[in-house]
Amino acid sequence: MRTRAISIVLPSAVALSAICFPLAAQAAERTDATAKLRSFTAHSVRPETSLGNISFTHAVINDGKDIVLGTTTRKSVTVTYTATSSSGVALTEAFLWQGTDSSSTDTITGSLGTDDDPVCTESTTQTGVYACKAVFPINAASDLKNNGVAGTWKLFLGGYDLYANASYNDDVATTRIKKASTLTADAAPEPVKKGRTITVTGRLKRANWNNGTYAGYTGQPVLLQYRKKGSNTYTTLKKVTSGTGGALKATTLAKADGYYRFAFATNPTTGASTAAGDYVDVR
Repeated sequence: MRTRAISIVLPSAVALSAICFPLAAQAAERTDATAKLRSFTAHSVRPETSLGNISFTHAVINDGKDIVLGTTTRKSVTVTYTATSSSGVALTEAFLWQGTDSSSTDTITGSLGTDDDPVCTESTTQTGVYACKAVFPINAASDLKNNGVAGTWKLFLGGYDLYANASYNDDVATTRIKKASTLTADAAPEPVKKGRTITVTGRLKRANWNNGTYAGYTGQPVLLQYRKKGSNTYTTLKKVTSGTGGALKATTLAKADGYYRFAFATNPTTGASTAAGDYVDVR
């Protein structure tokens, strides 16, 4: 985690409206999030003394849930956090980013910004404590194409106090941005005699943000599940592994009328999915 601050102390109590903040303190444009993130850190050096250091705490991204995106998903992701400074908080900036060093565009592999500056409201009972909210409007078709990969992303928060002192923390919290997956299932023969073999086939795919398609997901564990007619509960019959192109195939013995489906659990880069149950009449 990297936390830095700069001191731009004004000679007198200048009105906030007269302060000219660096580029990164202006409303972020999502199309140029990496450049704006880098612009913020470029102004930040560690001084001998710094007034109004802002601390960022209690950050929650997307209500603590993974961010799962298909090829054309549009989603507004909300981030809440607390900004604290004895010199007040003039404004804050928020980015979701991926990489090893936020101060260099060469080491930022993905970045997402907000359309507007986060909204921060000072506590009525605690001076210098602000409740903040940032909204990231993500369009998977454009924001993630050639911009980062699925997996862990970090939350970058920066801000300026009322004296134009700047602070930032580039690893306040983390979230996982995952590729959406899809599953199909087809059970045959239909109908089937009791005791005979039922073969269930299907395919596991996941979103490819670069080309806007869903591609077969190979080598993944998938569960074959069964729900007896009249029941609301699926039980797992066996585990299979997706083959070439995400192909799935499993066999089981016919015992009673019911539904068969495949289920894929989430992993660090891909969201969970479940196929619709396919009904088989057992005679």
